[in-house]
Amino acid sequence: MQKARSTLRGLYAITDAHLLPGERLYDGVAAALQGGARIIQYRNKSASDSEQLEQAKKLVQLCHQHDAKLIINDAVELCVKAGADGVHLGRCDGDVAAARARLAADKLLGVTCHDDLEYARRAAELGADYCAFGRLFPSQTKPDAPHCPLERIAEAKAAGLCVVAIGGITQHNASQVLQQGADMLAVIHDLFSCADIEAQARRYAALFT
Repeated sequence: MQKARSTLRGLYAITDAHLLPGERLYDGVAAALQGGARIIQYRNKSASDSEQLEQAKKLVQLCHQHDAKLIINDAVELCVKAGADGVHLGRCDGDVAAARARLAADKLLGVTCHDDLEYARRAAELGADYCAFGRLFPSQTKPDAPHCPLERIAEAKAAGLCVVAIGGITQHNASQVLQQGADMLAVIHDLFSCADIEAQARRYAALFT
């Protein structure tokens, strides 16, 4: 697990079916990868099981062409079937220990922790490779998600956790999140709503160099 964690740094792009409908999904993800995204999380709650599998398989190929990883949102079996690189579980969307047991040892497991540091510690003990904290700022994707104070990022890093920061992150506030020690910035709207996704991804990637 430590080996997997050590590679987790950079822009963590999360797909959105409204921003990237149909075939635009692949063009948008390709642009983000060309701009330097290190992880893509595939999230599509509205597609059928067969559509999800088809899209996930294509995204795996795209990610691997750019030496990046594809994470599946909330669906362990979809991850296994598609040959993806891991799964992200929402706070109420699955058992961490069961997911870790189902996944191969080299697959990543991430969990949403909101602002709960103790939950994050327990999840890491059960095999989570990273913990997502947020929302940090007002979010267009999940406006009702509970608020997480910025200082929780620093506290999580002090506890030895690999941290993904999420929720309303933009180019205007990303630097202050990184100053707290976040390993990755999870971005949806401020990336995939842009006219030039690749250029925006490059701006985020540059924050880590």
